[in-house]
Amino acid sequence: MAQDDSIELKFRLFDGSDIGPDKYDPATTVASLKEVILARWPQDKEITPKTINDVKLINAGKILENNQTLAESRVPVGELPGGVITMHVVVRPPQLDKNNEKQLGDAQKQNRCTCTVL
Repeated sequence: MAQDDSIELKFRLFDGSDIGPDKYDPATTVASLKEVILARWPQDKEITPKTINDVKLINAGKILENNQTLAESRVPVGELPGGVITMHVVVRPPQLDKNNEKQLGDAQKQNRCTCTVL
């Protein structure tokens, strides 16, 4: 990887904490970035992704596709000399099974609030 062409990225998690910054080659795929994120995910977080499909990377308002490289994703290569690009990480909520759906439905019924206008 040539240092001149590398892109410095950091990944902003849902709670405002960051992973990185680290330098990546423009030929790096989004899927491999997600694998790095999974490997470096903080263990103290309540929400933890299990696979790369549970993670979405957002840059400049666009969700990046797994099969694209950084260069194909139009990440500004070389436009920010010495700058760090922040990508936002969104974790898909875990899928609910039938038992969890019933428990969640019961919990929502208990945590209801009402407003009365007089």
